[in-house]
Amino acid sequence: MNSIVKNALFGALGLGITLSTHAAETTLRVATWLPPTSPQNETVWPTWAKWVEEATEGRVNIEIENHSGHPKTLFAAVEDGVVDVSFSVNGYLSGRFKLPSVAEIPGEISSAESGSVALWRVYKKYFEQAGEYEGLHVLSMFVHGPGQLNTSFPVNDLDDLKDKKMRIGGGMVSTLAERMGVSPVGAPAPKSYEMMQQGVVDGTFLPALDQKFLHIAEVSTDLTLFPKGLYTTAFTIFMNPDVFADLSKEDQDAIMSVSGEKLAKLAGQAWGEGDKAGIAEAEAKGVNVVRLEPDDKRVQQLNELRKGIDQIWIDSVADRDVDAAAALAEFRNIVDNYDH
Repeated sequence: MNSIVKNALFGALGLGITLSTHAAETTLRVATWLPPTSPQNETVWPTWAKWVEEATEGRVNIEIENHSGHPKTLFAAVEDGVVDVSFSVNGYLSGRFKLPSVAEIPGEISSAESGSVALWRVYKKYFEQAGEYEGLHVLSMFVHGPGQLNTSFPVNDLDDLKDKKMRIGGGMVSTLAERMGVSPVGAPAPKSYEMMQQGVVDGTFLPALDQKFLHIAEVSTDLTLFPKGLYTTAFTIFMNPDVFADLSKEDQDAIMSVSGEKLAKLAGQAWGEGDKAGIAEAEAKGVNVVRLEPDDKRVQQLNELRKGIDQIWIDSVADRDVDAAAALAEFRNIVDNYDH
């Protein structure tokens, strides 16, 4: 990312200034909640801001605002018009957004990019009409890379996790955590550092990128990497529907032309690259990074533990008017045959 965009972003996060010098007709206030160096804030938001401004020929610009509260409150903040655009973890509002959890079933993805594109396509084809996002205008969806074990102890066997206190963020990983026998502690990802530092938890389920971006390398001793991870987390990028409706049709179309799958792919790529940086940071800080092969005992144990979780997801969305089995099959097909 060039220094001009980067400096503008840091200014926006700290001071709420805009990322554009154009005399725009509309300014969209975007609330963000991760550190400035995270892939979302360093790459995704400034790139999307540039795309929006270019696509609308300067009529719409973006202002980034830092949100210090629990990210689950951002759904209501956008619905109520406190801010115009944001993103959050669907699982932080348990029971409201069930369908995107198709992407969170353990062992389904190997890259954030393929998982993000697959989730968006399946959402548009199967889930959109179910109306889970009533009160919000969905701009895009994405997933982080495979979630891994970040611990203060070595994991030589999955039995080593029994009764250990592990931070989880919600969603389908809760089912896996239960089967692992851990003592789950629900909290948003940015709380992981503090909780591990203070000994509140023994580890956290997070993608490898957070070894760097949430400084987990400073409070963990071991990073155990499963080939397809333990799980992933589905995020939604959303906008206030009234603000969207007030835009001209031309600007609505322009914004959606740089959102949707294009934005999902961008986010997936950025978060996927972040995993590489996180692993490098862990190694530099002396964390024991263990890369498991498919035939490793721990991978085989995980494969046993995750059996049937796909059916649990299908059963969990039975009250939605969707063909869940078909959606899951298509999600898997897109991921398995994804071509950059």
